[in-house]
Amino acid sequence: MTYKCIDINDALPLIENNALIVDIRDNISFQSGHMNNAFNLNNDNIGAYIAESDKSLPLIVCCYHGNSSKNAAAFLADQGFKEVYSLNGGFGQWSAVFPDQCSQD
Repeated sequence: MTYKCIDINDALPLIENNALIVDIRDNISFQSGHMNNAFNLNNDNIGAYIAESDKSLPLIVCCYHGNSSKNAAAFLADQGFKEVYSLNGGFGQWSAVFPDQCSQD
C-alpha cells in the first residue's frame, strides 16, 4: 500500500464525503486548534485506532506543515487503510485558508 500527497483544496471534498482525519501533532497543539472532526493520533491510541477504524474510508493525515504526515501516512497505508493522504501544508496552511473548518477543544 502507498499514500498520496493531497492539497488542501482537494482534501475538502473528501472530508465532506466522510473521510477520516487524523492529526499527529502534539496534544497541546491539537487542543489549541485542529481540523473539524480530526482525531488526535498518538503512540498511546494508534493500536486501538487501527483496530477500530473503517479502513475502506479515505484517511487524511495532518501534521504541522505536511512533512511528518508523510511517514505516518505510509505507516497507516501499510496497516490496511485503502486510501491514505498526507495533507500538503499541514494544519498551518489548512487553518489559514479554511479557518471556519477548524475547532478547538
